[in-house]
Amino acid sequence: MPKEPREVVIVGGGVAGIFVLRNLFADKDKVPGGLHITLIKREKSGWISTCGLPFALRGWYELERTEIQKPGFYLEQGIDFRSESEVTKLNLDAKSVELKAGENLNYDYLVIATGRKQSVKETTLDGVFTFNDENDACKIEEALKTRNVQHAFVRGRGIIGLQSAVAFAERGIKTTILGGPPSLLPSSLDPDIGDIIKERLEKDGMRFILDRREITAIKGKADWVKSVVIGETAADKEEIPAEIVIIGKWMLPETDLAKAAGIAIGETGGIVTDRAMHVKRGRRSLTEVYALGDCVEVVDGITHRPKLNQMASTAVVQARVIGDNILSDILSQPRLYSTCEYCLSPTVADIGCGLLIGSVGLTTDAATRAGLKTISGKATKLVKARYFPGATSMTMKLIFDAFTLRLLGAQMVGEVCVAERVNEFEVAIRAGLTAAELRNMERSFDPSVAQLEDVTVDAAKKALESA
Repeated sequence: MPKEPREVVIVGGGVAGIFVLRNLFADKDKVPGGLHITLIKREKSGWISTCGLPFALRGWYELERTEIQKPGFYLEQGIDFRSESEVTKLNLDAKSVELKAGENLNYDYLVIATGRKQSVKETTLDGVFTFNDENDACKIEEALKTRNVQHAFVRGRGIIGLQSAVAFAERGIKTTILGGPPSLLPSSLDPDIGDIIKERLEKDGMRFILDRREITAIKGKADWVKSVVIGETAADKEEIPAEIVIIGKWMLPETDLAKAAGIAIGETGGIVTDRAMHVKRGRRSLTEVYALGDCVEVVDGITHRPKLNQMASTAVVQARVIGDNILSDILSQPRLYSTCEYCLSPTVADIGCGLLIGSVGLTTDAATRAGLKTISGKATKLVKARYFPGATSMTMKLIFDAFTLRLLGAQMVGEVCVAERVNEFEVAIRAGLTAAELRNMERSFDPSVAQLEDVTVDAAKKALESA
C-alpha cells in the first residue's frame, strides 16, 4: 500500500515559517508518500519582506512590492497555506493544533514560528502606531497620506525606530526620537560609534532625547494624537507636538501558545531549544516539535549565555537546520542531521542619510557585563584611493579580549562595503583571530576598490598600541 504523506504544521508565516516551508517543499519528493505542509498565519498576506517596509515609507517603492509571494502562489503548489487564520492551542500529547475556527489539525512535525509582539500603544488615540508588520506599515502610510502631519514622535532608538524617523524626516516632517542613554543602537554599537549616526541625523533636522524620561501622557484632539508628554516632574516635563507617533521598542518573543502547552521558556523570555531546534518540555527535548525565529532564545557564541537575536538572517539558518532534521528523521539518515552554530548576531542596516551600520559579536558593554576585560582600536579611513570617485570614508572599531587578544566584536559606519566586512569579521571571530593576525593578514589591493593598508589594519594597530 502507498504510504500516507507526512503532516507538517507550521504556526507563523513570517520569514522563519516561510523558509521552513520553502526548504521542506524543495525536498518533498525525497519522502516516500510525500509531505503535506500546512502553514497558518494571522495576516492576509503571503510572504512579506518585513525588513523592506521602512524603505517603502521612504518612498523607494510601493508597499505592495514587499509581498514577495501571495498566498495563491503556495496554494497552487499544493501547500495548505492558511492566511487570516489563527492557532489557539497546541495539543502536544495528541500531536494536534486547534484553530480559532474550531478545526483540529493533526501533525507528524510541528514548527512554531510565532515571531515577536510589540508593547501596547499606551493609548486608544488614532495616529499612534506600533511598527511590527505590513498591517502597521499600511496604517502609517494611510495616515501620512490623509492627515496633515507636520510633527512626528518616535519612541525607540533601534533600527526600526531610526528607519521610521528617517522616513518621516525625508518627507519634511519635524521628527523627535526618544530613547534611553547614552546613545543609539546600544545592542549593536558602542556609544562612540552610535554618536556618529546621531550627529549625522541631527544635521538632517532630527531631534534626539536620550535620557531616562518616559512617555507620561499622549494627548489628542478629536480622537487624533496632537502631542506627547515626557517626564514626570515640573523640572523635566516636556510636551512635544506630534500628529503621528511610533512606539518602536520592547520587541518581545510571542510565546503565549508555547507557554500554555508547557514548552520551556528561557530567562530571556524566548522559547528554549536544543541546537537541533527541538523545543523542550521539562528536561526532555520533543523531537517532533521545533521552534525558530523571533520567538526563540539563542546562545551567544562568545559568552555562551542565552540571548534574543530577532534577525531574519538567524531565522534562515535555523530554518535550514529544521528542514535538514525533519528530513533526516523521516528518512532515517543521520548524515542529513545538522545543528545551529552559536550566535554572533551579524547586523547590517541602512539607517538613512547615506549611512550604513554594521556590527558582529560583542559590544564593549556586553563584554563587560559578561566579565570580559577588553581593549579596542578605532580608525577612520577612505575605503579606496582618494583620487578615485566615490572614495568615501569608513569608521571601524575592533574589540579584543585584553588577555588573549582574540577578536570579540567589530563595529563600523560607512557608505559602502559594510555587509561584506561584517561577514568577514564573523568568520574572524569564529576562527579566533587575534589583533596581531588581523594587522599582519594579507589583503587584496587595487586603488579603485581598496586601500593598500585597509582601515581594518589601522584599527588593529591602535588596539595593539593600547594593550
